[in-house]
Amino acid sequence: MPGPAPQPAVLVLEDGRSFRGRSFGAVGSTTGEAVFSTGMTGYQETLTDPSYRGQVVVMTSPHVGNTGMNDEDPESRRIWVAGYVVRDPSPLPSNWRARRSLDEELVAAGVVGIRDIDTRALTRHLRDRGAMRVGIFSGSAAGDPLDDLLARVRSEAPMAGANLTADVTIDHPYVVPAIGEERYVVAAVDLGIKSMTPHRMAERGMTVHVVPATIDADALLQLGRDGVFFSNGPGDPATADHAVSLVQAALDARRPVFGICFGHQMLGRALGLRTYKLRFGHRGVNQPVQELHTGRVAVTAHNHGFAVEAPIGTDIDTPYGRVRVSHVCLNDNVVEGLRCLDVPAFSVQYHPEAAAGPHDAADLFDEFARLMGGDVVASPR
Repeated sequence: MPGPAPQPAVLVLEDGRSFRGRSFGAVGSTTGEAVFSTGMTGYQETLTDPSYRGQVVVMTSPHVGNTGMNDEDPESRRIWVAGYVVRDPSPLPSNWRARRSLDEELVAAGVVGIRDIDTRALTRHLRDRGAMRVGIFSGSAAGDPLDDLLARVRSEAPMAGANLTADVTIDHPYVVPAIGEERYVVAAVDLGIKSMTPHRMAERGMTVHVVPATIDADALLQLGRDGVFFSNGPGDPATADHAVSLVQAALDARRPVFGICFGHQMLGRALGLRTYKLRFGHRGVNQPVQELHTGRVAVTAHNHGFAVEAPIGTDIDTPYGRVRVSHVCLNDNVVEGLRCLDVPAFSVQYHPEAAAGPHDAADLFDEFARLMGGDVVASPR
């Protein structure tokens, strides 16, 4: 069933540009960082990805909500987006697994959204000007003077400098058992983990102890007897000092390390590299990434607004030995992977668990297994 009748709504960007439409989801007000996602499918996984904490997501695909919302595909315990922007939502879901409409789910979660605006123009604006603070105001708030709404948007803290790990990490550890014979035992640090990630490891015979980001190094190494994984997550990587110390503890112990997205940035920082904010980031399920050693190109799922700064094409000397950039994004040459040559550690900036997204990079979980099995990390792949 559709949600409540739409009410007037307005979207206001921090540079003063505004778009008028109608409410979608909950009626009220919200603020966050405006970002766009280029995926044509997978909106349920996007909404429930903890990496979107604090962000207002603009869907570039014009028609959203066709398949409704089901109980099988959430990637975490709740919807995390701060707001949702669509052009033409489907009024009724059409899928045998659907339990609710997208509109209903947003209302139940209290997520304020807007519909019937020119998302193409908004996306082009964010691409040209960069991600920025934004507010969505619906119902009576949509009638307030634009200057007042703009002041509210500009009063919000920017994403740069935001420490959001504590908002999304779990309170208590849990275990995802290996599927079939147990080959390895891994500790996965939840910096905003998606549920498909430990499942992908379990498919490869790994028992995964998912642990809070607040865990101490000794407990982490005790649980992760064969390897340590660092997950995706939201916020500015420059603020996550404790997570960096956990990576360094694993490197000091020569425990095999695998990081994705935010975890990739944690490995970069642990190696002494700098992170920086991208102009508008990479979000969606169609980002081309090239593995430099082989020349292989994979179409991959991304959700990141920060990146690691590192020279491409040359070995980097770090406190943990030599490191090289292993992958780059073919759209903008942003660093998309790191490989340590003298300690057992590697990372990628994208999402190999493919939820939602293509499965081109699924073999990275196999590489983690090989690393725990004693393969030399510097071996070509």
